[in-house]
Amino acid sequence: MRIRSAIVLGLTAAFALTGCGSDQGAGDDEGPRGPAPKVAALGPFVGECGHVTDNEVRDLGGLGQIVQSFKNGVGCNWQGSGGNSITFASYRGSPLEREKAWVTTHGRPPEPITVGGRNGFAALDPTGRICDLAVQLDDDFFEWSTARSIAGGDPCERSRALAELTIERLG
Repeated sequence: MRIRSAIVLGLTAAFALTGCGSDQGAGDDEGPRGPAPKVAALGPFVGECGHVTDNEVRDLGGLGQIVQSFKNGVGCNWQGSGGNSITFASYRGSPLEREKAWVTTHGRPPEPITVGGRNGFAALDPTGRICDLAVQLDDDFFEWSTARSIAGGDPCERSRALAELTIERLG
Protein backbone atom coordinates (compact mmCIF):
# COMPACT_ATOMS: atom_id res chain seq x y z
CA MET A 1 0.00 0.00 0.00
CA ARG A 2 2.89 2.36 0.77
CA ILE A 3 4.34 1.89 -2.74
CA ARG A 4 0.98 2.68 -4.36
CA SER A 5 0.65 5.84 -2.24
CA ALA A 6 4.18 6.93 -3.14
CA ILE A 7 3.48 6.44 -6.86
CA VAL A 8 0.21 8.40 -6.70
CA LEU A 9 1.89 11.19 -4.72
CA GLY A 10 4.81 11.30 -7.17
CA LEU A 11 2.54 11.46 -10.22
CA THR A 12 0.39 14.18 -8.61
CA ALA A 13 3.50 16.26 -7.91
CA ALA A 14 4.78 15.76 -11.47
CA PHE A 15 1.47 16.89 -12.99
CA ALA A 16 1.34 19.91 -10.69
CA LEU A 17 4.88 20.95 -11.60
CA THR A 18 4.28 20.64 -15.35
CA GLY A 19 1.46 23.17 -15.04
CA CYS A 20 3.83 25.63 -13.36
CA GLY A 21 6.18 27.68 -15.39
CA SER A 22 7.63 31.07 -15.85
CA ASP A 23 5.77 33.68 -17.82
CA GLN A 24 9.03 35.54 -18.28
CA GLY A 25 9.17 36.73 -21.87
CA ALA A 26 5.50 35.87 -22.48
CA GLY A 27 4.86 39.30 -23.96
CA ASP A 28 8.19 39.53 -25.78
CA ASP A 29 8.25 39.52 -29.58
CA GLU A 30 11.78 38.12 -29.74
CA GLY A 31 10.82 34.79 -31.25
CA PRO A 32 12.85 31.66 -30.66
CA ARG A 33 16.47 31.97 -29.72
CA GLY A 34 18.90 31.49 -32.55
CA PRO A 35 18.21 31.39 -36.27
CA ALA A 36 14.93 30.06 -37.53
CA PRO A 37 15.26 26.57 -39.01
CA LYS A 38 15.53 26.55 -42.79
CA VAL A 39 12.70 24.93 -44.66
CA ALA A 40 14.12 23.05 -47.63
CA ALA A 41 12.56 23.87 -50.97
CA LEU A 42 11.73 20.73 -52.87
CA GLY A 43 13.71 20.35 -56.04
CA PRO A 44 12.37 18.85 -59.26
CA PHE A 45 10.94 15.34 -59.08
CA VAL A 46 13.53 12.83 -60.27
CA GLY A 47 11.05 9.97 -60.68
CA GLU A 48 11.58 6.34 -59.89
CA CYS A 49 15.18 5.38 -60.58
CA GLY A 50 16.00 8.80 -62.00
CA HIS A 51 13.56 8.35 -64.91
CA VAL A 52 15.93 5.77 -66.40
CA THR A 53 14.82 2.32 -67.57
CA ASP A 54 16.44 -1.01 -66.78
CA ASN A 55 17.53 -1.35 -70.42
CA GLU A 56 19.17 2.10 -70.35
CA VAL A 57 21.00 1.22 -67.15
CA ARG A 58 22.14 -2.05 -68.70
CA ASP A 59 23.36 -0.39 -71.91
CA LEU A 60 24.78 2.90 -70.62
CA GLY A 61 26.11 1.32 -67.44
CA GLY A 62 27.80 -1.53 -69.28
CA LEU A 63 26.26 -4.15 -67.01
CA GLY A 64 25.68 -6.78 -69.64
CA GLN A 65 22.82 -8.89 -68.37
CA ILE A 66 21.05 -7.55 -65.28
CA VAL A 67 20.89 -10.45 -62.86
CA GLN A 68 19.16 -8.67 -59.98
CA SER A 69 17.56 -5.30 -59.24
CA PHE A 70 16.11 -3.61 -56.17
CA LYS A 71 13.84 -0.56 -56.28
CA ASN A 72 12.13 1.53 -53.61
CA GLY A 73 10.92 5.12 -53.13
CA VAL A 74 14.38 6.66 -52.74
CA GLY A 75 16.74 4.44 -54.64
CA CYS A 76 17.46 1.66 -57.08
CA ASN A 77 20.26 -0.86 -57.50
CA TRP A 78 21.08 -3.06 -60.46
CA GLN A 79 23.51 -5.98 -60.29
CA GLY A 80 25.10 -7.12 -63.52
CA SER A 81 27.00 -10.21 -64.40
CA GLY A 82 30.55 -10.35 -63.14
CA GLY A 83 29.92 -8.31 -59.98
CA ASN A 84 29.31 -4.94 -61.65
CA SER A 85 26.62 -2.75 -60.11
CA ILE A 86 24.92 0.62 -60.49
CA THR A 87 22.99 2.48 -57.80
CA PHE A 88 20.70 5.51 -58.02
CA ALA A 89 19.66 7.47 -54.93
CA SER A 90 17.65 10.66 -54.44
CA TYR A 91 18.07 12.85 -51.35
CA ARG A 92 15.38 15.41 -50.42
CA GLY A 93 16.48 18.36 -48.29
CA SER A 94 19.93 16.93 -47.76
CA PRO A 95 23.12 18.94 -48.31
CA LEU A 96 25.44 17.86 -51.09
CA GLU A 97 28.35 18.88 -48.86
CA ARG A 98 27.58 15.97 -46.52
CA GLU A 99 27.90 13.54 -49.44
CA LYS A 100 31.17 15.18 -50.51
CA ALA A 101 32.53 14.64 -47.01
CA TRP A 102 31.44 10.99 -47.08
CA VAL A 103 33.15 10.18 -50.40
CA THR A 104 36.26 12.02 -49.26
CA THR A 105 36.51 9.89 -46.11
CA HIS A 106 36.22 6.81 -48.33
CA GLY A 107 39.25 7.80 -50.43
CA ARG A 108 37.34 9.22 -53.40
CA PRO A 109 38.25 12.91 -53.81
CA PRO A 110 35.29 14.84 -55.31
CA GLU A 111 35.91 16.87 -58.47
CA PRO A 112 33.43 19.63 -59.38
CA ILE A 113 31.29 18.97 -62.47
CA THR A 114 28.29 20.44 -64.26
CA VAL A 115 25.56 18.26 -65.76
CA GLY A 116 22.81 19.95 -67.74
CA GLY A 117 23.66 23.30 -66.16
CA ARG A 118 23.49 21.87 -62.62
CA ASN A 119 26.48 21.73 -60.27
CA GLY A 120 27.69 18.56 -58.67
CA PHE A 121 30.74 16.38 -58.23
CA ALA A 122 32.27 13.15 -59.48
CA ALA A 123 34.40 11.09 -57.11
CA LEU A 124 36.51 8.24 -58.51
CA ASP A 125 38.27 5.84 -56.19
CA PRO A 126 42.03 5.35 -56.67
CA THR A 127 41.55 1.88 -58.23
CA GLY A 128 39.31 3.35 -60.95
CA ARG A 129 36.53 0.90 -60.10
CA ILE A 130 33.96 3.03 -58.20
CA CYS A 131 32.54 6.41 -59.14
CA ASP A 132 29.98 8.42 -57.19
CA LEU A 133 28.47 11.23 -59.27
CA ALA A 134 26.07 13.62 -57.51
CA VAL A 135 24.08 16.54 -58.93
CA GLN A 136 22.50 19.38 -56.92
CA LEU A 137 18.78 20.14 -57.48
CA ASP A 138 17.83 23.17 -55.36
CA ASP A 139 17.94 21.81 -51.77
CA ASP A 140 17.99 18.20 -53.02
CA PHE A 141 20.48 16.09 -54.92
CA PHE A 142 20.64 12.75 -56.67
CA GLU A 143 23.53 10.37 -57.10
CA TRP A 144 24.52 7.69 -59.58
CA SER A 145 27.19 5.27 -58.36
CA THR A 146 28.88 2.80 -60.65
CA ALA A 147 31.04 -0.06 -59.36
CA ARG A 148 33.06 -2.29 -61.66
CA SER A 149 34.45 -5.60 -60.44
CA ILE A 150 37.58 -5.17 -62.56
CA ALA A 151 39.26 -2.01 -63.78
CA GLY A 152 38.33 -1.13 -67.34
CA GLY A 153 36.75 2.00 -68.67
CA ASP A 154 35.85 5.02 -66.61
CA PRO A 155 32.86 4.34 -64.34
CA CYS A 156 32.36 8.13 -64.03
CA GLU A 157 31.58 8.31 -67.76
CA ARG A 158 28.86 5.71 -67.24
CA SER A 159 27.44 7.52 -64.20
CA ARG A 160 27.53 10.81 -66.11
CA ALA A 161 25.56 9.37 -69.05
CA LEU A 162 22.86 8.20 -66.62
CA ALA A 163 22.86 11.57 -64.79
CA GLU A 164 22.40 13.38 -68.12
CA LEU A 165 19.27 11.28 -68.82
CA THR A 166 17.93 12.07 -65.35
CA ILE A 167 18.43 15.83 -65.89
CA GLU A 168 16.81 15.67 -69.37
CA ARG A 169 13.72 13.96 -67.91
CA LEU A 170 13.17 16.03 -64.77
CA GLY A 171 9.51 16.45 -63.89
